[in-house]
Amino acid sequence: MEIRGEAGQGNTMGRIGARPFWVLGLSIFTRAMHLVGAGVVLTFFLLFEGAQTPFAFTLLTVGSGLVLLVTEWLRHRQIWRELAGVATFVKVILLGAIFHGFFPGREMMLFVFVLASVAAHAPKLVRHRLLF
Repeated sequence: MEIRGEAGQGNTMGRIGARPFWVLGLSIFTRAMHLVGAGVVLTFFLLFEGAQTPFAFTLLTVGSGLVLLVTEWLRHRQIWRELAGVATFVKVILLGAIFHGFFPGREMMLFVFVLASVAAHAPKLVRHRLLF
């Protein structure tokens, strides 16, 4: 599998941009906060069906998710065309559908969590592969 370099090479990964080192540190800390928030939200959906998820943890999850998306975009400028970006888009759509009652919360929230985990932990050449 080739890594995209110059234009016209027919490679499989999106363009890679420069990212300051401090942004890497920020993204590591933010990812930890995102996991804490997502874990609490998932717990409420799995164990306390019908209960209101604590707003602070919902806000933590959404806010840290946005920061993570920006920090990833700094490095991977075509993230919306890569597996990581498409998985994020699908995750956001499914979460919106869950919160608006279009899908059963417990099962779909678990599916979203697994989708996010698989997409986030796939090898870099898979995670940042151009899909279209």
